[in-house]
Amino acid sequence: MKITRLGDVEQNEGRSVAVGTFDGVHLGHREVIAGSNSVLTFDPHPVSVVAPQHTPKLLTSLSRKAELIASLGVEELIVIPFDADFAMRSADEFVEHVLDGALGATQVAIGENFRFGHKAQGDPRLLAADGRFATVVHPLLEVDGEIVSSSHIRGLVLAGEVARARNLLGAPFQLRGEVVHGDERGRELGFPTANLVPDETLACPGHGVYACLSYEDPAHPRPAAVSIGVRPTFQTGRGELIEAYILDFNGDLYGQELRLDFLQRLRGERRFDTHEALIEQMHSDVERTREIAQGN
Repeated sequence: MKITRLGDVEQNEGRSVAVGTFDGVHLGHREVIAGSNSVLTFDPHPVSVVAPQHTPKLLTSLSRKAELIASLGVEELIVIPFDADFAMRSADEFVEHVLDGALGATQVAIGENFRFGHKAQGDPRLLAADGRFATVVHPLLEVDGEIVSSSHIRGLVLAGEVARARNLLGAPFQLRGEVVHGDERGRELGFPTANLVPDETLACPGHGVYACLSYEDPAHPRPAAVSIGVRPTFQTGRGELIEAYILDFNGDLYGQELRLDFLQRLRGERRFDTHEALIEQMHSDVERTREIAQGN
């Protein structure tokens, strides 16, 4: 899939364009994108520019979003560098200069809640009234009684409900980070961990222990028991930690990027009275992780 900034896009009449922020590329987004040869999105998230105090923790970085969109068979991802100047463009200017002028769209697909232009004055009715392209408006998707939206999925992830989030995303919630040196507490307990630096702009599952798949080798994922929290059993002086115990792995990952796919929450974060009690629980967490990973 070709990735292009809007200012560098090639003139090409006949684009079928899906337009949206597409954070998470969830099941609803996939319905909007289906059948389009081009996707138009924004970076950074528009809210971070027009109302920075309300900037959400994102489900996907731009690179991860691009991977997911590419997996849908899209030929071209066009990225609008969203800034204060672009936010001032009217809805009519967006249609005139972007959809028609730059992209030469013959079909535009959007979700029913898509808004665009200065002060979000553009809506599906405005697009549908434009005769230069066909407009396809997709209703909000509902799965098992839940509306599929980025904000709802974000709330599930932050609450640790990663299995429910997966059902709405269409893929496991994924976290990536650089492996850094820790205080080697896990090694002392017999469970050496890869410690990740969380990206503060991205959503992170709530404190607890999770069954995951790790992709230190993309071709051979391994089960990983992942702890997110502040280690209540120990006085570490550290902030939030993401620690992955990768089953059946003894390599050195320092300085490398590690990908974790979250499958299920095992338990909440808790304090143990003794190291022995913690170790016993960790053995149980590892066995449950192995069982869950084998079923995925």
